[in-house]
Amino acid sequence: MADVIRLSVFRYDPETGSKPSMQSYEVPFLRPGMKLLDALNYIKWELDGTLTYRRSCAEGVCGSDGLNINGVNGLACITPIAGLKQPVHVRPLPGMHVIRDLVVDMDHFFDQYRQIQPWMKATTPLPEHERLQSPEDRAALDGQYECILCGCCTTACPSWWWNGDRFLGPAALLQANRWIVDSRDEAMGERLDQLEDAFRLYRCHQIMNCMEACPKELNPTAAIDNIKRKILARKS
Repeated sequence: MADVIRLSVFRYDPETGSKPSMQSYEVPFLRPGMKLLDALNYIKWELDGTLTYRRSCAEGVCGSDGLNINGVNGLACITPIAGLKQPVHVRPLPGMHVIRDLVVDMDHFFDQYRQIQPWMKATTPLPEHERLQSPEDRAALDGQYECILCGCCTTACPSWWWNGDRFLGPAALLQANRWIVDSRDEAMGERLDQLEDAFRLYRCHQIMNCMEACPKELNPTAAIDNIKRKILARKS
């Protein structure tokens, strides 16, 4: 690994009235296993305090540092510097309104998440302790609940770029399926009614960008297919 890491970072400050641009930086290779977030932190703390980006846990759990890295969406905190082609091009998540530098406006993304009503719905009387499910039913949630809502999958989806006002996108639909397959939830019909729409669900064309972009290795395309099959099954 070279002693110096070369980066080209997207810069944009709407308050200055200047156009977006790419700015070059050189960062020392600090240690084996160094992540992209470490390089951004070095720039922020040692070279240029004006650089703006989101970060929190630095463990691939909070999902706050989703970025476009050499043309591929991912989390800066778990992306190793080693193996990245240099200069490393760091841009904000595509298809989103840029607030400043690498920070994008996530309001619409989370509004779509709220639209799928991501909570358990049940009308049967509440049991004394908890709603139980078998180990097999619990296993059905694997690959669904681990989503950290980083937005990497949704912002990698061309259908969402073109129809983001109506297409819910991979992340929201993955979460919708998480409740549809939950044996404790009693609102499958209501959830399917809400999703059965030419734009909300059926804009997915299964190119699987979402699966490749997911830092948790989840498969939103399979979740969307399951929703479609559930809708089809109740019509037959």
